[in-house]
Amino acid sequence: MLRGLTKAGFGTSIDDKQFIELAADYNFQSVDIDAKQFIENYGLPHAKAILEENKIVIGAIPLPVEWRNSNEEFQSDIVNLVSSAKAAFDLGCTRCCTYILPSTDLKPASFMSTTIKRLRACAEILDAYGVRLGLEYVGPHHLRKLGKYPFIWTQNETLELIDAIGKSNVGLLLDSYHWYTTGLSSEDITRLNEKQIVHVHINDAYSLPIEELKDNDRLYTGEGVIDLPLFLNSIKQTGYNGAISQEVLTPNPPTESVVELMKRTKQGFDKVFSSI
Repeated sequence: MLRGLTKAGFGTSIDDKQFIELAADYNFQSVDIDAKQFIENYGLPHAKAILEENKIVIGAIPLPVEWRNSNEEFQSDIVNLVSSAKAAFDLGCTRCCTYILPSTDLKPASFMSTTIKRLRACAEILDAYGVRLGLEYVGPHHLRKLGKYPFIWTQNETLELIDAIGKSNVGLLLDSYHWYTTGLSSEDITRLNEKQIVHVHINDAYSLPIEELKDNDRLYTGEGVIDLPLFLNSIKQTGYNGAISQEVLTPNPPTESVVELMKRTKQGFDKVFSSI
């Protein structure tokens, strides 16, 4: 498994090249970035060279399609997915991810039908470029009441959605925070197989009842109460060997420098990964 990073928890000012170079300096092996934007900023040959020189791969790209809202917005966005998928292919990235909120203001049956159709359409485009689509269920309890109606928020429900989509390149994005806030066990992970896991996020939680944990108030890896060695060892048992990307959502931007945050993150990864 690769030690990976997202930009979440590092502020918004860092550009891709600096992020990749710092990740390499602190012994990380992958970064989650927008491959299309990276190529537009640096050109394909230079973008490839930056990754190769730093021995870094792109763990996953974000799905650049707003599939949750109006049909007009979806149709406007999906035309751009081909270029994003091609950019991922050009830079050797094989994974793309999106999240599913656990509640909605739309009637659930209709929204489920729309979700299946739209994500299937996205998966078909991605599949043409050898890119898998990871779906992330979202666990924090407060988001279950954000919309008028409950929607998907468990791992099993997400697996049922994946079955309904019916594309072999669709699987789970597992996140330690969502695993923890939905009260799942090691067995809930170990009974999965590698093909069912597209990508993994890692982060930590405060010592609070899980019902009180907020989605945008997480801790850095190894600084909280989640049993992250258990989480990682369970994933390892499935045969998954892709990126484990830190994603730390916070209510306010970090006040520490990017270098300080990178040191802090490395310490957490060293602590947690020493047990696997």
